[in-house]
Amino acid sequence: MNPFFEHQLLQTRRQFFGDTGIRLGGAALASMLATPGLSHGASEVHPALPGLPHFAGKAKAIIYLHMNGGPSQLDTWDHKPDLVKQFDKDLPKEFLGNRITTMTSGQGRFPVAPSKFKFSQHGQCGRWVSELLPHTAGIVDDIAVVKSVHTNAINHDPACTFVMTGNEVPGKPSMGSWISYGLGAETENLPAFVALTPNFPNGSNAQALFSRMWGPGFLPGRHSGVVLRPGSDPVLYLENPPGVNRKDRRSMLDALGQLNQRGFEKFGDPDIQTRISQYEMAFRMQASVPDLTDLSKEKPATLEMYGDRVKTPGSFASSALLARRLVERGVRMVQIMHRGWDSHGNLPKEMGNQCLDTDQACAALIKDLKQRGMLDETLVIWGGEFGRTVYSQGKLTREQYGRDHHPKNFCMWMAGGGIKGGTTIGETDEFSYNPVKDKVHINEINATALHCMGIDHERFALRYQGLDQRLTGVEPMNVIKKILA
Repeated sequence: MNPFFEHQLLQTRRQFFGDTGIRLGGAALASMLATPGLSHGASEVHPALPGLPHFAGKAKAIIYLHMNGGPSQLDTWDHKPDLVKQFDKDLPKEFLGNRITTMTSGQGRFPVAPSKFKFSQHGQCGRWVSELLPHTAGIVDDIAVVKSVHTNAINHDPACTFVMTGNEVPGKPSMGSWISYGLGAETENLPAFVALTPNFPNGSNAQALFSRMWGPGFLPGRHSGVVLRPGSDPVLYLENPPGVNRKDRRSMLDALGQLNQRGFEKFGDPDIQTRISQYEMAFRMQASVPDLTDLSKEKPATLEMYGDRVKTPGSFASSALLARRLVERGVRMVQIMHRGWDSHGNLPKEMGNQCLDTDQACAALIKDLKQRGMLDETLVIWGGEFGRTVYSQGKLTREQYGRDHHPKNFCMWMAGGGIKGGTTIGETDEFSYNPVKDKVHINEINATALHCMGIDHERFALRYQGLDQRLTGVEPMNVIKKILA
């Protein structure tokens, strides 16, 4: 007997009805794709769920700038000038607490390391910004800084998983997958959700990236983020083989689609429908991606704004510009994951390199969106998975120090659709070790992002494993109303 049918016979009643909704949705997609003319991009193939958005959101798309590794809040946004007087003194035990990583738990002492970088005030809002971010300092009136973000995880993999999926346990959908599932896209020629993994400076301490950060979890596979590779060849095998023209490719896909449809009718496997939809998307991307990645039509002033490396395929600058072009073409979410921010030692040099690689492009992205009239409809989020400790890891001098992981408080910023620029929320203690005002959980950042997109995060749920699963988890979370426009 066929093992698949044996498995079906062993299903409980609850499992059967739990799967039926997904299968019916797949059948509907199959019907749409099989209808003459529809598979060629003549209709919407990324529809929103019925009833979504819940209300008129101010943003139509999200660009998430994830600084993978944990940028130091003390050296960027959380200005603590009085720490100079605490140089090399032991961090008081009442601040230290009992949760530190094994990388510093064996240290004999925990000496305070003030930032070596100068801070100055910028913009009409008068925000203090590190000299590491001279370009971002020029757009502070357009961004809202949250200085009191905290998370549950203390190590990179679970913390990054938490940031992107709302849970540190693998297997949950990423933010982009939730957005794709709920709101679909305004384009038929590109995916609803795109992930970019740009190059990063040599000598950086880079952590691994895992597909769960852009994965669909328990949602249908077609909502997974499509990764565009860094470099001059973002999509492999984009060109047809010699001797195969586009008409031939269309005929091959039609025949393959019929075979896959027969397979679905026989086995009822929803992954078959994902395969059909992905083949169709790949066909359309053969025509859309070359135009997307061709920067020759960009104005010289625009390229200059992003910096010299914008013309280097796979750079952070080119990825930031590509993100604007993707959103401009109707993509719902673009996720840029820039690695190398894990500065356990030699932080001044490593942070300097990381900021040099990203600062100008981050500011240019905001300016570019704003001058095109797109910022009001595009939400931009910047941040890492946690912050860094005030105490030094390893050798400490005035010019040299490292910092360990710190989940209790770190800084993020948001700009664009639905966000009030020039605002700041949250304060930390004198050692930037604990929030003392307006404590914000990372899932409240996610709740706010969904709100800006017109989604009530408490109502946006899917029943799975006996729980109403949400991007923001099952515990109560609040939208950060103080930073909303």
